[in-house]
Amino acid sequence: MSRQDLWVFGYGSLMWNPGFAHTEAVVASLPGFHRSFCMRSIHHRGTVDNPGLVLALDEMEAAQCQGLAFRACPKSHDQALADLRERELVSSAYLEKKLKISLRDGREVEAVTYVIDPHHVQYCQIDLEEQARIIAQAIGGRGPNTEYLYNTAAHLNELGIEDDDLNWLAQQVRKLAGD
Repeated sequence: MSRQDLWVFGYGSLMWNPGFAHTEAVVASLPGFHRSFCMRSIHHRGTVDNPGLVLALDEMEAAQCQGLAFRACPKSHDQALADLRERELVSSAYLEKKLKISLRDGREVEAVTYVIDPHHVQYCQIDLEEQARIIAQAIGGRGPNTEYLYNTAAHLNELGIEDDDLNWLAQQVRKLAGD
């Protein structure tokens, strides 16, 4: 990796809406973390009075999360980081870290990655049934929580990335929401 490379690891909405110009998108794996709906959303997919849920990376020994690694356009690194920080650090529930990821083609790179702060008030650990109930009815500034779930699950399936929890949630939420 050259000093000019800026890689970003997407595991949720960044996969289908990165929000910055990039020259490459490659399936990648991040060891030691798993993707889950462990962050209450009070801005983008819910409100303070009616929080939704969004995905976050929760640290877990022996876990591995697959997602997409994006290499930002070299001339737009500063803007890409500024836009990502505005979007991802809106409530400080995420921590911005540079973590080593493995690209599907065998390369290893360091990527800007947003992981949950397990000490933040928005962090939660709730069972899948309750997650489905919350996601089925929450709406925030970026739209319905259902849209976030459906787009992420569909994109993972298109990429050939297995996520049984998200597939189950998408199916259950469709029943609850009448979609």
